[in-house]
Amino acid sequence: MSRHYQHDIVIIGAGAAGLTLALELADKHSVAILTKTDIREGSTLYAQGGVAAVLSDTDTIDSHINDTIDAGVELGDPEAIRFTVEHSKESIDWLVDQGVPFTRYGEGEEYHLTKEGGHSHRRIIHSADATGLAISKTLIKNATDHPNIDFYPDRVAVDIVTTKKLGLSGKNRAVGVYALNQEDDVIEAFHGQFISLACGGSSKVYLYTSNPDTASGDGIAMAWRAGCRVGNMEFNQFHPTCLYDAKAKTFLISEAVRGEGGKLLLPDGTRFMSKFDPRAELAPRDIVARAIDHEMKRLGINHVLLDISHKDEDFIKEHFPTIYKRCLEYGHDMTKGPIPVVPAAHYTCGGVVVDKHSATDIDNLYAIGETAYTGLHGANRLASNSLLECIVFARSAANHIAKHDNKHETVTIPDWDESKVTNSDEDVVITHNWQELRRFMWDYVGIVRTDKRLLRAKHRVDLLLSEIQEFYANYKVSNDLLELRNLAMVADLIIRSAMSRKESRGLHFTLDYPNKQEPSSPTILSPNKAS
Repeated sequence: MSRHYQHDIVIIGAGAAGLTLALELADKHSVAILTKTDIREGSTLYAQGGVAAVLSDTDTIDSHINDTIDAGVELGDPEAIRFTVEHSKESIDWLVDQGVPFTRYGEGEEYHLTKEGGHSHRRIIHSADATGLAISKTLIKNATDHPNIDFYPDRVAVDIVTTKKLGLSGKNRAVGVYALNQEDDVIEAFHGQFISLACGGSSKVYLYTSNPDTASGDGIAMAWRAGCRVGNMEFNQFHPTCLYDAKAKTFLISEAVRGEGGKLLLPDGTRFMSKFDPRAELAPRDIVARAIDHEMKRLGINHVLLDISHKDEDFIKEHFPTIYKRCLEYGHDMTKGPIPVVPAAHYTCGGVVVDKHSATDIDNLYAIGETAYTGLHGANRLASNSLLECIVFARSAANHIAKHDNKHETVTIPDWDESKVTNSDEDVVITHNWQELRRFMWDYVGIVRTDKRLLRAKHRVDLLLSEIQEFYANYKVSNDLLELRNLAMVADLIIRSAMSRKESRGLHFTLDYPNKQEPSSPTILSPNKAS
């Protein structure tokens, strides 16, 4: 028998987006926050650079908007971009009020603003080189201290419960979530008037990623299965500079290192970025990642070098204390010489289609942060716009929920039915499919694509989806099976989106269509028209 929990708001994910939504609503609502592992684990925790916002008298809203449009290669939604940027300062003010310790400098102790690739002004407010950690720690403390917020760690969301799935008449709305309690393998039912997906992106679909293990596309896959549209899934950002070291897995080297003068070098010490873009190391991430990928393939090398050792040692240690210490742990002293770097899957620019209130196609279901497609990023994310998006759209969602908080009739969610499944004795199938999926996504649907590679990937993912569905229907669920099921579905959405775009734009680069097409539009897939 399932355990049942009742709250006003059920939020899946405890990153910047989920915590902001919870804190904005908790004074008048009971809130449940479900996390897959420890409540502190997630992409926000690892975000280094900062939050982009118009905070300087020399900066303008129009400048930030133009930089975002340019980085997104004119595919972003102008209204969504303006909405985000116009709410940037108040979002930073909100974080400051929450107690986030942003870095200050000088006698007047003004906030230090740094510059990152694609930005025309210094507008990145940060907390040294561990901004995500500072935001996460602050918001988690405030949330755990709040009497109306309950955390449920070690819960893996299985699916969204909707009135349509329950066979009820009327307009389809979300009423709850089924989740696996990993402590005792019991499926629990969480009832809520409003459900929010704030569980990050899907970069774990690739073999190499800078993201934590939790980034398995759960929110996107669950929303798709529930009947929501998804948008721009072909645009997966590969961070150009992750530390290349077998022991380090993939540790991200912040954009800010290049923003403060870091140079990309070939093994012989030659700079190469100026061959690809006049902005050199400060070009948008898609250009830098493709340039590195090109040079690695051209020369048959495993990595390139990033060098900021020409800067003063104290400057490096002060601005990048976390990166400096982590690199030193692996034997790389960035104050003495260059460090080895490679691109890795980093950010999902597409996601669940939402409006400016983060509302999805299903009533009372919201998607926020990297799970959502707001229209902000277009074909490529501008550095440090992601945390801003989390705060702006979470606060907008909270306002929308507060204004539409008309109590619906309570819907009974039935117990999870396990009467026709057994324990698996073939977990090797999960392991094998897991490895195969991430390998062919890296090889065929990575930084550079072709029609032939995409077709190969589509054939493989179709077979995997069939195998996984058969496994899911016959055996009790586990975390690995649920993640594999979600990743395979997200992989299919990425492949289908990539196959439909007959041009190269931003993060989607194909050798068969190397030029941009005009006009161009976002890729929107509907589950009601699934092929």
